[in-house]
Amino acid sequence: MHKPIPNPLPGLVQNFFVQHLVSERQLSPCTVASYRDTFRLLLGYCQDQNHRSASEQRLEDWDAPPILSFLEHLEKQRHCCARSRNARLAAIHCFMRFVSQREPQFLALAGRVLAIPNKRHARPLLGHLTVEQVQAILEAPAPDTFSGRRDRLLFQLLYNTGARVSEIVALNRQDLLPNTCQTVTLHGKGRKERTVPLWPKTARQMRQWLDQLPPEPSAPVFTNRRGDRLSRFGIEKRLAEAAQKASRLCPSLHGRQVSPHVLRHTTAMHLLQAGVDITAIALWLGHESPLTTHQYIEADLEMKKKTLARLKPPKGKPATFKPRDALLAFLETL
Repeated sequence: MHKPIPNPLPGLVQNFFVQHLVSERQLSPCTVASYRDTFRLLLGYCQDQNHRSASEQRLEDWDAPPILSFLEHLEKQRHCCARSRNARLAAIHCFMRFVSQREPQFLALAGRVLAIPNKRHARPLLGHLTVEQVQAILEAPAPDTFSGRRDRLLFQLLYNTGARVSEIVALNRQDLLPNTCQTVTLHGKGRKERTVPLWPKTARQMRQWLDQLPPEPSAPVFTNRRGDRLSRFGIEKRLAEAAQKASRLCPSLHGRQVSPHVLRHTTAMHLLQAGVDITAIALWLGHESPLTTHQYIEADLEMKKKTLARLKPPKGKPATFKPRDALLAFLETL
C-alpha cells in the first residue's frame, strides 16, 4: 500500500508566521497582523470554493489561477481598491518565496504565483487643509469634558508632529521627555524611531494631561473612558466628528473627509510652504527616502504658480477665429 502523501501547507503556514516573520525577520506586529488577515481571507475563500476546511487545504489549491480568482473576489465582492489588492498579493508573494526555499518540489507553483503582477492604479493628488480649517478642527472638541480635552490634545499632536495614526495609538508615557514633554519619540514603520520637538503650547497641554494618567512608563497616553488604549478607528471617528462640528463655523470644511492622514499631509504641506527643505520634511515625517516626500511638491499649487511666474509667455498676437461660409461647409459634407 502506498503511504498517503503528507500535506505540508498547515505546517508551512505555521512556520511562516512563527519562525519566518516573527523570529527571523522580526516584522512589526502591524505587518504580521496584515499578513494574518490576508491568510484568513484566502483560507475562507478557498474553503467556499473547494469545500475543504482550512486544515485540509493543499498547496495545489493556492496555484496561480485560484490566487487570481481570490484577488478578483477581493475587488468585486469585497469592493477592495487596487492598493488593498496589492497589499494582499504582497503577503502571498512573501509566503511563496518562503515555500520555494522550504519545499523545492513546489518551485514551479511558487514561480507561477510570484509572476502575478501588482495592479496599476491612479494616484490622486494629496488633500490638505488650510491653517483656518486646522484651527477650526482643533477648537471643535468641548474643553470641559474628558473626551474633549483628550481630542484637543490628540489633534494638536497629530498636526504638530505629522505622525501616522498608528504612531499616536502606540504612544506611551515613557515616549515623552520626562517633566518637560518638550519632545516625543515616535515608533514608525520598520521599527524606526524618531524624536520630534513639540510646540510650547502642545508640551504644556501634554504635561497637564499626563497628570491625570497612571504613573507607569508603559501607560498609554490616549485612552477611552474605560482606560483602554484608543484605537485608530476611534481616532478616525473622533476626528471626523470634530471636522463635521467645525464646518458650522468654517463652511469650507463642509463635505470634506478629514482623516488623520489628511492632517499628516497638512503638516507636510505647511512645512513646505514655510520654506523648509524637503530633506528635513522627510526626516520629520519618518519617510525612508525624500522621493516619497516629493509628492508634496507636486501637490503644492502655489509653488507651481511661482514657478510659472518665472517663465515668460511667448510673444505674438493670438489668431482671430473666422467662421467658414455655411453653404461651403454644407457642400463639403456631400
